[in-house]
Amino acid sequence: MEKQTLEQFLLQDCSKQTVKSYLFSINHFLKMNPRAKRYKYQHIVGYMEEIGQKQSNAKYRVAILSAIKKYYDYLIFSGHRTDHPCKQLNIKVNSNQAIQVQELFSSEELQLLMNRENRYQHLDTRNHVLLSLLIYQGLTSNEIARLEVKDVDLDGGTIKIKASTNLNKRTLGLEAKQIKLFAKYIDETREAQLRCQTDKLILTKLGKPIKVDSIHSVIEPLKPLFPDRDLNPKTIRMSVICNWLNTGNKLPLERVQYQSGHKWPGTTEKYIKVNNLLEVELINRYFPI
Repeated sequence: MEKQTLEQFLLQDCSKQTVKSYLFSINHFLKMNPRAKRYKYQHIVGYMEEIGQKQSNAKYRVAILSAIKKYYDYLIFSGHRTDHPCKQLNIKVNSNQAIQVQELFSSEELQLLMNRENRYQHLDTRNHVLLSLLIYQGLTSNEIARLEVKDVDLDGGTIKIKASTNLNKRTLGLEAKQIKLFAKYIDETREAQLRCQTDKLILTKLGKPIKVDSIHSVIEPLKPLFPDRDLNPKTIRMSVICNWLNTGNKLPLERVQYQSGHKWPGTTEKYIKVNNLLEVELINRYFPI
């Protein structure tokens, strides 16, 4: 089998524009560091320290480090390395850029959304599928609206999310409870609802592909559950990301970045609670802000 080039490897998970940006940073890194293929952690730290002396903008440095990480991902993928020298390396962003996590919802609170009673009984299964995608996979309304039946792999227990302008494509695992729910929806409910020729997964009560506005309408009746907070698909997604990072078995930053579809680690880092920042600031001493 023909080996993938670096560009082909990057295009598997990133948009063309992101790949162009990654390649620019990687090529500059390799030009300045001809022995980079064998670099260790301290070599990457040294390079990033040099970048920090020239450029104080944290987001700029995060973008460069993200590209370098992808380069070493490729070396592992292509068999040139077995270890990743900077996988756990992160850059601190300003604390005033952090998400106001105290306004978000806990996993237990989000679970209450699955207990709703629907005005139309035949929509129960569809609404539970939709809500589960919000509270378990943290999808955006646009991502849900773009899902197709073929994106769901019930045998593998996964769902494929398409890339967009702002988010990367990814393949996410389904919760065990979702498998049976999705099977019932796809095989029974959706077939009964279908009123036009479409491959879209989620349909309206009229049997047509659901739109973003209709997804917001599904959430509207649930708002009285939390009268003092703003419940909508965006705050649900923000809550899911926050919970992945900060509660229970906290997930690593890079895994949450992947699951969220974020293009840059700095975007994910904003969801870390302030009192937990030390857990991920592995090299802050090199990057004073």
